[in-house]
Amino acid sequence: MLKAFIISVLSFAGLTAAAQNKTTKKEQHNMTNARLDTATFGTGCFWCTEAIFQQLEGVKSVTSGYSGGTVANPTYEEVCSKNTGHAECLNIVYDSSKISFDELLEIFWQVHDPTTLNRQGADVGPQYRSVIFYHNEEQKAKAEHYKTELDKSGAWDKPIVTTLEKFNVFYPAEAYHQNYYNNHPNQGYCQIVIRPKVEKFQKVFKAKLKKGN
Repeated sequence: MLKAFIISVLSFAGLTAAAQNKTTKKEQHNMTNARLDTATFGTGCFWCTEAIFQQLEGVKSVTSGYSGGTVANPTYEEVCSKNTGHAECLNIVYDSSKISFDELLEIFWQVHDPTTLNRQGADVGPQYRSVIFYHNEEQKAKAEHYKTELDKSGAWDKPIVTTLEKFNVFYPAEAYHQNYYNNHPNQGYCQIVIRPKVEKFQKVFKAKLKKGN
């Protein structure tokens, strides 16, 4: 029911067909004319949703890192100390001619719990807050609108606590955090926590996946 409501709130364009393995001149032209944009989301532990956004048609790159804090170039240990103000987040570069910010928002709301303050499951602390770092006023307006409408709808039995924060700077996390699920599919946390999220996402958003997923 949540997905049905979100779809009714979020007006989005359909995705284009997945690219063929062999790059044609037409495809090269399309790549040259790609309209790249950036979305930055905090959904708790970045390991948990990095693999989800990576699978979307139109998403060019997903980088795990930190934003929203007061310390330059923070380390993972510093962020975990809860003293830097940063949130673990994903910096998502996407082709807006293939996937819209609206569509990314639709997925953002569904792949984590936006009603738990500074917490996702067993991960507790301000670094795990639900947050949208907006890059421009259009992103801010859309995020505010959808948050308000979802709250009014009663889609969750508790108020949404997702914060909207102006994007300032993004610091990539250490190399061992990048592409974590794909690099460690058999690791315990990946099997117990991340895999069920990914499998649920693949079923719900099958039409939005890159070819081969």
